[in-house]
Amino acid sequence: MTNNEVLVAGVDSSTQSTKVMVCDARTGAVVRSGRAEHPDTTEVAPAEWWSALTSATDGLLDGVSAISVAGQQHGMVTVDDDDEVVRPALLWNDTRSAQAATDLTAELGGPQAWAEAIGSVPVASFTVTKLRWLAEHEPDRADRVARVMLPHDWLTWRLVGGEPVTDRGDASGTGYFSPAKGEYRTDILTRAFGGRHPELPRVLEPAGVAGYTSDGTLVSAGTGDNMAAAFALGAGEGDVVVSLGTSGTVFGVSETPAADPTGTVAGFADATGRFLPLACTLNAARVLTATAGLLGVDLAGLDRLALAAAPGAGGLTLLPYLDGERTPNLPDAAGSLFGLRRATMTPENVARAAVEGMLCGLAAGLDAVREHGITVRRVLLTGGAAQSASVRAVAPIVFGVPVVVPEPREHVAIGAARQAAWARAATAEPPAWGGDGSAVRLPEPDAGDAAEGERLRGRYAEVRQRVHGV
Repeated sequence: MTNNEVLVAGVDSSTQSTKVMVCDARTGAVVRSGRAEHPDTTEVAPAEWWSALTSATDGLLDGVSAISVAGQQHGMVTVDDDDEVVRPALLWNDTRSAQAATDLTAELGGPQAWAEAIGSVPVASFTVTKLRWLAEHEPDRADRVARVMLPHDWLTWRLVGGEPVTDRGDASGTGYFSPAKGEYRTDILTRAFGGRHPELPRVLEPAGVAGYTSDGTLVSAGTGDNMAAAFALGAGEGDVVVSLGTSGTVFGVSETPAADPTGTVAGFADATGRFLPLACTLNAARVLTATAGLLGVDLAGLDRLALAAAPGAGGLTLLPYLDGERTPNLPDAAGSLFGLRRATMTPENVARAAVEGMLCGLAAGLDAVREHGITVRRVLLTGGAAQSASVRAVAPIVFGVPVVVPEPREHVAIGAARQAAWARAATAEPPAWGGDGSAVRLPEPDAGDAAEGERLRGRYAEVRQRVHGV
């Protein structure tokens, strides 16, 4: 560290691991990093996150003046009057509360009432549904609950002690916070939790200070993982992030809140005081790995096969719902491959159909956020599958807009670090960390590609309507 360098740290406590990025507070340049793994499960003792954070930061934070934690959204952390965790935290991908989501939707008056109340329709990932499940299935444990927190809230609390806090971005994924009004809906929480009203974290402003660690390091409010990623990417007007990880997300920053009664778009808040309409699919990169396994090739082999096929995959259309879907209207959907003919049922066409089907599913998410105030001028394509050659070749065709692939980075942790720098600076606007000069701008679609993209999206929509009525 030079004499003039000021360091901040960002933490990404994700489903799989903890990543820590130490950055220059003025430029955003990454100085050093650390990582530690989490247990591979849908419920986990929060102490595992603390252990991973301790391991990932060991020897890493010398000279760091501020730190922020971004975490996986929706998880349920319950704490008793003695500040002890009541039960292992249920993560966003734990679907045991699916029936609770259905029940709560009906009890509040249906999807429209939920959209008006909190900007979203609850699904099994939301914290509110997990609390209903706990009240119904583990009433003795539910009786002990004094506080409910999200994963990032709990880690921030461990860092600073005192009063638990959160931010509006992560709070907007609980199912009992209204992004439009900026306040909790404690009536919804009480209804969901069997008449109980546990204490909730205080909601800080985007650049708010949660407190200080025992060695005097400033700790900022923190946020949810999608909010931190958007913040790191500097997503502005007309930018829509399409993230191709294990699951897929489509989101963009908006000045106005979204309220989608279909449940396709979640009306979240972002990390800057604005809003983050977001569509999510459970089926993104895993579609490619599953298809590669089916064809007996690795991912590079899948790329070669897909690129050897003509656009349209010989008429094959894949509905890639291999793990069901997240939205209320497709919770039990299964994957389907249509248009099979003996002459066109080749490994190349199956590989191409997997890539096109995965991207058509995300294109449906683009259409959904368009309907909620987002103008899509370009796509920022991120996540592991964004490095695939076949994905890069097909994405501009399917999306029909310019596509940019930012440099592969730990965007969630870097977004958290940028928030820490903002809280430390105590300025009205966040620090400008500059653009991503190393981003790859994919070739823009020509007229022929645009027509092919329309055909692909139309065929995908037709098959989905025929099979699922959506």
